[in-house]
Amino acid sequence: MTDFRTLPLKPALLASVETLGYTEMTPVQAQSLPPMLEGRDVIAQARTGSGKTAAFGLSLLQSLDVDTIRLQALVLCPTRELADQVSKAIRKLAANIPNVKLLTLCGGMPLGPQLASLTHDPHIVVGTPGRVQEHLKRGSLHGGGIKVLVLDEADRMLDMGFSEAIDDIVGRIAKHHQTLLFSATYAEEIRQVSKRLQRDPVEVTVETPHDEVTIEQRFHEVEPAQKMDALAQLLGKEHAQHALVFCNMRKDVDAVADELDKRGFSALALHGDMEQRDRDEVLVQFANRSCSILVATDVAARGLDIAALPLVVSFDIAHDPDTHTHRVGRTGRAGETGHAITLVTPRERPKALNIEEQMGKPLPWQPLKLSAPRGKQLNLAPMKTVVIDAGRQDKLRPGDILGALTGDAGLDAKSIGKIDVFATRAYVAIQRDLANKALERLRAGKIKGRNFRVRALH
Repeated sequence: MTDFRTLPLKPALLASVETLGYTEMTPVQAQSLPPMLEGRDVIAQARTGSGKTAAFGLSLLQSLDVDTIRLQALVLCPTRELADQVSKAIRKLAANIPNVKLLTLCGGMPLGPQLASLTHDPHIVVGTPGRVQEHLKRGSLHGGGIKVLVLDEADRMLDMGFSEAIDDIVGRIAKHHQTLLFSATYAEEIRQVSKRLQRDPVEVTVETPHDEVTIEQRFHEVEPAQKMDALAQLLGKEHAQHALVFCNMRKDVDAVADELDKRGFSALALHGDMEQRDRDEVLVQFANRSCSILVATDVAARGLDIAALPLVVSFDIAHDPDTHTHRVGRTGRAGETGHAITLVTPRERPKALNIEEQMGKPLPWQPLKLSAPRGKQLNLAPMKTVVIDAGRQDKLRPGDILGALTGDAGLDAKSIGKIDVFATRAYVAIQRDLANKALERLRAGKIKGRNFRVRALH
C-alpha cells in the first residue's frame, strides 16, 4: 500500500507525483498521508530528507479550493532557507493546479514588497513565525479562512524561541483548523505544544531514525590545541569534496573557515550574523559544488538540503544529544552512505556520555594519530559560481541562462551545473577550468537579447 495511487488524491496531484518521479511513498508519507487526507490532526517524528514536505504539501493542496481567494493553508518554518525550500517543493506539487497563489513571508526581507504581494490574498503562505505574526497583527494577512496549519521542524522553532509567536498566531487564525506538527524529536516541549494546539492527533513515528548501514559514526578524543590540525587531517583523508563542519559558536565558525582557507581548502562560513544575501550566496555555492566545505552553526544549517552529503564533522561536540542526532542526519540520506565524525576534548566527555545514553550503546571511539601538518595544499572545489545581476523580476529563467551558455558561449551542457534564479540575481555553477571562458563569453554576448552585469564569486 505504498503506491501514491492508493490515496484519494486529485488527478492533478497524482500527475505531479508522477512527474517528480515519486514512485512509492516513504514511511512517513505512508503513515501520515491517510489521516491527514481525512482531516485529522497529525504529530509526526520526521527528519529532513524523510519526505515530510511532500506529505503535508499534498495534504494541504488536496483540501485547497482555488476558486475561493483567501488564505487557506499556513506553513511555519524555523528559518528563511527552509521556508524557501518548502515553498519550492509545494510549487512543484501544485504545478498541475492552475492559479494557485503561494507567498513566502520571512524576516530579514523588506516588508514593502511583501505588503504589495498581500493586496490580494494568497491561497498558501509559507513563512517564519516572527514575520507571519507581524503581518497578522498589521492586518495585511487574514487568517480567518485557514483550514490547515503546518508546524515544520517544530523542535527547532521552539529552540529558537518562537513558542510565544506560534501561540499568538494560533490565536489570530480560524478557530477550527487542522494542525499538522512535524518534529525530528518528541521532546517534552513538543508534547506540550501538541496538547495545546491539537485535537486527538494521530501519532506517526518512523523507526530507524538513521540507518546504521548507511551512516558510519566515529568519535575522536583530541586536545583543544590539536583540534584544527585534526580537522585538516580528517578532511584531507576523507571526502573533502563535500563536507559540512559544525561549530557551536558563530565566532568559531569564522575562525575555522578562515584557517581551512589558509590551509588550501575551499571553505566558507555560514551563521546568523551574516547578511541574508551573503547567506544565500554561501548556500548556493555549497549546494552547487563551488565550495567544498561549509562551516556552520546548527541554526544556520537548518535550511540546507543536500541529498548526497558524504561527510559531517562536529568540530565542537553538540550541546545535547538531539542536536547531535540532527547533525548526523545530514549525511547518509536518500540511500547514500555517509560518515559522521565528532571531535571531543577531554573536558567534553560528559556530553559524549549523554549521546551514548541516548544511543543506548557504546560510542564508536577511535584513536587519532596526528601526523605533522603538511604545507598548504590546494583542494579546489570542482565548480565555480558565476553571478548574473538579473532574476525572476527580469523574467529570466534557468533555460535562458543555459541557452546563452550552450549557444553563444559555446559550452557543453555537461560542464554547466546547478542554476539558481532569485528575484534580482541568478547563479550558475560552471566547471572551474571553464568558468573564465564562460564569463568572457557572457560579458561579450547577450542573455535573452539583453546585456546583464556578470561576475564570478570567489
